[in-house]
Amino acid sequence: MFKRDTSQPAAVTLYTRKGCHLCDEARAEIDRLRAKAEFELETVDIDSDAGLQARFNDEVPVVFINGRKAFKYRVEPREFLSRLRTFSGGRR
Repeated sequence: MFKRDTSQPAAVTLYTRKGCHLCDEARAEIDRLRAKAEFELETVDIDSDAGLQARFNDEVPVVFINGRKAFKYRVEPREFLSRLRTFSGGRR
């Protein structure tokens, strides 16, 4: 069984698009949470890739933590921190 190296920060991916107010809110919440937890953030515009657009068109924003879908539409701060620990396989 693969065990994640917990010495590295978690990888958070935010799938978004321009003009999406929920995406802006999710990004702002994630930015605020950086003061409470260490993680790497990648923001991906789904409209830059036809496959991503087909996959997430009606779901943005979508947040993945270490490759696992964690949220869509809204990011709940407490749940984000909890999932960051759970999906990282260790304590932060």
